[in-house]
Amino acid sequence: MQEKNEEYLYFLRRAFDGMLEVLEDLGDDLGNTPPPLPGANSVYAIAYHCAAVADYWTGHIIAGREIDRDRASEFTATGCGRDLRQQVAALFKQLETDLAAVPPTASPRNTPPADFEGPDRPLSVQGVQLHVLEELAQHHGQIQITRDLLKQRTGS
Repeated sequence: MQEKNEEYLYFLRRAFDGMLEVLEDLGDDLGNTPPPLPGANSVYAIAYHCAAVADYWTGHIIAGREIDRDRASEFTATGCGRDLRQQVAALFKQLETDLAAVPPTASPRNTPPADFEGPDRPLSVQGVQLHVLEELAQHHGQIQITRDLLKQRTGS
């Protein structure tokens, strides 16, 4: 079971490293700037949202930790890329702890609220992990496109 967690966390780390590298490359000013599209989010807000996704779905849904999540505010979050990298490092330590005691074939300890976007069927722990990877992969690509739009707009 430990090997499966290591492999899962390896792929989460790859997604987060890619997102945070883009954020650090843009710098805090541009990283907190949404592209000029209706409803678009900044790179920082997307990466912050991804940290909240991983924490909520792994910590609360899988492991049963209580988490007070304000999903709507994640999309307008602003901050420093360096600080977010430290938060993600701490998150990974917590995720290791969360996953250590839960077999991948077990049922999650909590069910997501019906108004949260996510799979529309019951999931095993492994299914929740796949959903988190799905979200991070999707948002990693969104961050890359956002970076390209911002760089084109600023000529950098």
